[in-house]
Amino acid sequence: MEQNNYQGALQQPAGSGFNAKSTASDVINGIDLTGKIAIVTGGNTGIGLETTKVLAAAGATVVVPARDIEKAEKNLRGIHNVEILPMDLMNPASIDAFANSFLASGRPLHLLINNAGIMWVPLRRDERGIESQLATNYLAQFQLAARLWPALKKANGARVINVSSHGHHFAPVSFEDPNFLRREYETLLGYGQSKTAVNLFSMELDNQARSSKVRVYSVHPGSIGGTELGREAPLELFQKMGFVDAGGHLLPEVAAALKTIPQGAATTVWCATSALLDNIGGVYCEDADIAVLSTDITNSKGVNPYSLDEASAKKLWTITEEMTGIKFTL
Repeated sequence: MEQNNYQGALQQPAGSGFNAKSTASDVINGIDLTGKIAIVTGGNTGIGLETTKVLAAAGATVVVPARDIEKAEKNLRGIHNVEILPMDLMNPASIDAFANSFLASGRPLHLLINNAGIMWVPLRRDERGIESQLATNYLAQFQLAARLWPALKKANGARVINVSSHGHHFAPVSFEDPNFLRREYETLLGYGQSKTAVNLFSMELDNQARSSKVRVYSVHPGSIGGTELGREAPLELFQKMGFVDAGGHLLPEVAAALKTIPQGAATTVWCATSALLDNIGGVYCEDADIAVLSTDITNSKGVNPYSLDEASAKKLWTITEEMTGIKFTL
């Protein structure tokens, strides 16, 4: 019987041969995805755009859901094998409409890449009263996977890749107050909670889905320059975190540690395509390999064991079904 990753039981590097400097093109070299169908949320900007490019170049048909269709069309112009459909991750009805549109095509779904996310945002809530980072970074992933489950199962060998972050070390899931109704809102606590939820969900979904030949992974892309993730962050926050000087200039040592966008997309693409993962799932990956366990937030490597806890994963699943009104039965 295949082992699950509860308590991080499978968190050992697989010896991929890749590293932090490997690019998405490096890890997909020699792999043919002709006939495969992929969905990439946030696939028209940043590392999502790079992911779309390399998957399409390898022969996959890539469906990119987008809130701003005009922007997506501009950014994806000239890339073959790409389809663009409307979807807003903060709007549950929009997610359902997108999923129903895809299911209506009758196609299998070989790769669901939940790449889109937000960070460093002020307190906002969706129409359900749910804090925006939890809603966008995690609940939207749960809803998409649940609604697209028939197509994933139909693929007879699918992978779900949920983009997480080393930022999961910022906070565990607050089961008592996930929406900051009774505690002061701090944007990094909200972000950390949402990414911890991604790790717990990925592990639990893999455990339940593997009998249907669907494997699931969570991914830390790395700290990356040139994305839109920090567009709403105040300068004071970057200064507090030691990223910039008093004048707002990125510190040289910080700049030197940043990945390029092609490097940032590498782990996602590796999880989507590597044969080393054919018989393993539910793991957290970074630098195009499986990560080690670590409780040290100051170390840029490793996954915190609290985000791979079996009891927390099962509790989160139940609470998520209550928050979303979606019964995700596999």
